[in-house]
Amino acid sequence: MNISDLPVAVIGAGPVGLAAAAELLERGLTPIIFEAGPTPAAAVASWGHIRLFSPWQYDVDPAARRLLTAAGWQEPDADTLPTGAELQEGYLQPLAALPAIAGALHTSTRVVAVSRDGLDKTRTGGREGTPFLIRTEDVRGTAAEYRARAVIDASGTWNTPNPLGQAGLPAPGEAEALAAGLITGPLPDVLGRDGARFAGKHVLVVGAGHSAANTLLALAELAEQEPGTRISWAIRSASAAGVYGGGDLDGLPARGALGSRLRNLVQEGRIELHTSFTITGFTTDGTLAVAGKTPAGEKLLEVDLLVPATGFRPDLGMLREIRLDLDPAVEAPRELGPLIDPEFHSCGTVAPHGATMLSHPEQDFYIVGMKSYGRAPTFLMATGYEQVRSIAAALAGDREAADDVQLVLPETGVCSTDLGGSCDAPAGGGAAEASCCGTAPPEPEPAPSSCCGAAPEPESASSSCCSAPEPEPASSSCCSAPEPQFLGIPTGLAHGRSAEQGN
Repeated sequence: MNISDLPVAVIGAGPVGLAAAAELLERGLTPIIFEAGPTPAAAVASWGHIRLFSPWQYDVDPAARRLLTAAGWQEPDADTLPTGAELQEGYLQPLAALPAIAGALHTSTRVVAVSRDGLDKTRTGGREGTPFLIRTEDVRGTAAEYRARAVIDASGTWNTPNPLGQAGLPAPGEAEALAAGLITGPLPDVLGRDGARFAGKHVLVVGAGHSAANTLLALAELAEQEPGTRISWAIRSASAAGVYGGGDLDGLPARGALGSRLRNLVQEGRIELHTSFTITGFTTDGTLAVAGKTPAGEKLLEVDLLVPATGFRPDLGMLREIRLDLDPAVEAPRELGPLIDPEFHSCGTVAPHGATMLSHPEQDFYIVGMKSYGRAPTFLMATGYEQVRSIAAALAGDREAADDVQLVLPETGVCSTDLGGSCDAPAGGGAAEASCCGTAPPEPEPAPSSCCGAAPEPESASSSCCSAPEPEPASSSCCSAPEPQFLGIPTGLAHGRSAEQGN
């Protein structure tokens, strides 16, 4: 078979992976899509209780919109902020159900390796004309192999959170604490399906970004219903001011409201804050003992559960036989790395980019979506859509369209979700940590139990994927549709750790 007759492999059926399939189809190319989860966008289903920070108009890929519209789909109101569940039910599931996509989609199929058919990484002769080999495993561990003319890796970072220890390494005992169920997954539904797990427990939240902030606010609301619930919060920085907000960055009212509510909870003693706390180890014996290094010496926290909010990183293991060229700091494609480095940038300052900047020495291989940003927390879902539009054009031979990369955002920017990227940049000294969404604006009264959150802070130090949980149906929701000024950090501003530190 001629290599050009083979399909294009898309790894991951999240928002950007499904958008890649739509863009390929519109170009007359054939996708084959691999999704590790049991359903399309399985990771999105994990945080369905979270409200995105970006309204519908920025959450739908243009090619996907055209395919869906032709099939009779009714697009949701452009200015409404969807939850993860609404994004999945109102957009991703209908998109995945289109016959051209459904017929190409393999769920419960994890890609474990990508290579060239018959060639390892060291073999050069004939490489560019050799099909890609994609090895997969299903839930029973049964292996299968597929050939493809090109590969688009949109597998994201959801399954590879940053470790809790110092220097980017797991702390001693961290694996055992995870195995014992004493460290939760990211973004637990504290006020919904996971509530019983937290009720009446002493819970430690680790991280200084907006997923941490919103988890803390949800726990405070739970504590009002379950008085035995205790809340501790540990951050590496010396102050939580970066989470509370301040200065001209508080020009976004919703963000300032979230920080104010969190500050009040700490000042009232309802949340016990531990600053300058670096985790050095865990001991498990029914409960969890968290050892930490502080300026005053070693400290030990005894808790029932720990919620990590320390960001995500890419899993590059399956790409060992692919010739990659990655930025040594953020693990993004080398040309893209300096443009997204959280030392200097937030999501509002990253230029649009496409196939050329995302290319690797391995011809026709691309990493897209949050994974393309490596450890940088500056990703926008709308950026991912432009990435795959450009790549589909390049694979179809339309170089002019591939190089014409554009991204239209509101004046205030927009934060969105591919699980793990947005305006959150870590505080000085912290590891790069991901954030991908924000929240609906709050009601005027600063009630601690409000379900509305705020836009992510560019100087925060944690993984934040999201907004506050929504405990009630939309008809009685305390969240309202935002005005444009709530959409994010103004584009063109200098953000990132260096700007924060005055460097």
